[in-house]
Amino acid sequence: QVQLVESGGGLVQAGGSLRLSCAASGRTFSTYDMGWFRQAPGKEREFVAAIKYSGHTYYTYYAEPVKGRFTISRDNAKNTVYLQMNSLKPEDTALYFCAAKASGSYSRMDQDFSSWGQGTQVTVSS
Repeated sequence: QVQLVESGGGLVQAGGSLRLSCAASGRTFSTYDMGWFRQAPGKEREFVAAIKYSGHTYYTYYAEPVKGRFTISRDNAKNTVYLQMNSLKPEDTALYFCAAKASGSYSRMDQDFSSWGQGTQVTVSS
């Protein structure tokens, strides 16, 4: 397992941008699939985006509500994964979690990710 620490959350107006960071421990970070999930008050945790390792290549995939607005990326030299969030909407308000799993199949299910950060709060005002 890896240990994950998120940062970069905050309060932003609708239409604004934020970049979340997730710092990971571990020497095999580059081979992990990394994901971002979020949980709004009173709602279940939901998938946001992931970057999957396969054959020395990385593939990204997104939830429909954020496609075209959010971008997931990673810097293996820094053991860090990012979530660039643009054109933020009030409905993006949530606690955002970083998660990791061993390289494998594509997954949008939180139970498939074995390591989790503590979360960082994103609040978008209208």
